[in-house]
Amino acid sequence: MILLRSLMVLLTLIASIDSGLAADSDTPTPKPQTIDVVDIPVDQLQVMVKPLTREELQVEIDAWQKLVRQTAGQIADIKRTVKVGNEVMAEAAEVDDVTDSDANTDQPDVDVGQLVEEKEQALNTLSDLQTQQTDRIERLSVVLKSFEKKGGDTESYDQYIEALRGVEIDTSDTAATWAAIKGWFRSEEGGIRWAWRLFSFFLVLAVTLLVAGFVSRIVHRWLDRTSHLSKLAEHLISRSIRRVILLLGFLIALTRLGIDIGPLLAAVGATGFIIGFALQGTLSNFASGLMILLNRPFDVGDVVNAGGVAGTVSEMNLVSTTFKSFDNQKIIVPNNEIWDSVITNVTANNTRRVDLTFGCGYDDDLDRVEQVLTEAVHDHPLVLEDPAPTIKLNELAESSVNFIVRPWSKTTDYWTVHWDLTRTIKKRFDEEGISIPFPQQDVHVKTVAGSGKPLG
Repeated sequence: MILLRSLMVLLTLIASIDSGLAADSDTPTPKPQTIDVVDIPVDQLQVMVKPLTREELQVEIDAWQKLVRQTAGQIADIKRTVKVGNEVMAEAAEVDDVTDSDANTDQPDVDVGQLVEEKEQALNTLSDLQTQQTDRIERLSVVLKSFEKKGGDTESYDQYIEALRGVEIDTSDTAATWAAIKGWFRSEEGGIRWAWRLFSFFLVLAVTLLVAGFVSRIVHRWLDRTSHLSKLAEHLISRSIRRVILLLGFLIALTRLGIDIGPLLAAVGATGFIIGFALQGTLSNFASGLMILLNRPFDVGDVVNAGGVAGTVSEMNLVSTTFKSFDNQKIIVPNNEIWDSVITNVTANNTRRVDLTFGCGYDDDLDRVEQVLTEAVHDHPLVLEDPAPTIKLNELAESSVNFIVRPWSKTTDYWTVHWDLTRTIKKRFDEEGISIPFPQQDVHVKTVAGSGKPLG
């Protein structure tokens, strides 16, 4: 009884295994979902492959690769046929060169014209097949890209695609070479694609230039009306925004050429530390530039003495400041040298005191001298009444009695007042007979009484 039950259990187990194997054998092989329409638009294919799993994408890859392989095989067959035809035509040409003395030699008749016509048809078919191969490779690449994003390894597929790309030119066959060139220019893989890519590249660059200039002007106007930043900061911000837009536009333009900028950005990020270490001086100038912009010691158009340079500030970036010297030289000074030195902003205020010194002789009438100086200062139209000018006897020097003359003027009129008063006062001194002594030394000679001879 126990033996009978054990036998029944064993038979049941065997039956279940057999049914399982049968069920496994009846499991249908997964079918690709994206090759029903071979010329499916690329954007639609991108939408279709997005929800597929990696296993499902593997099926799609195999199906598209099979289609690419079929087209590549047909291309190879036609190329081989063309080469065989070339050999036959070459042998026929040699037969035509045989002299009449060999006329008895039996040679098969070859219709060269028919061969040439068949070759032209084959080359036309070859051009169509290359276009078809390009289309299928493009769609295979779409599936591979989705497969790679989901953790799949696409290296071997990429190598296969790379091996099929391009146009092979046989320089020994002029007709085939010309047909290959024309086919390349007409095909989407060759001329059409690259023409569109180059057009897109330059179009993106042109649009980027226009957008960068427009945005930069808008930002500059907005900052000029609403912010209290210096002109240097406004110019720097607008220029920086323009350069960022240009950089982004250039990267987008590179993608229009089919260049993957991901590895480029990754390489830049990986080398950022090394670049930063190598550019320590530049980073120091960068920090100094920020401090100058925040503290605003000068602005565009100011006359400044800083970093050992005197001149008018014409431009500034985060690395250096550009001065125009008084003799019209362009001087570029690192920001670090400017921030680490004394900064004198000559034109920071609207008014400025003109410091002058005039000397007269010890024998001159001091009251008259002071009156002449006062009249000359008050008569000048660019001298300000408030603050009032200062005119005082300041020093009893070795050769002269010195008066200080300190009128005030607008900063823009400083040198005009300085030069005019110097000229006017010299002329007034001459008219009034007031001497302007030069350095001199009086020598007194003492003689012995009654002898007329010098003492000693």
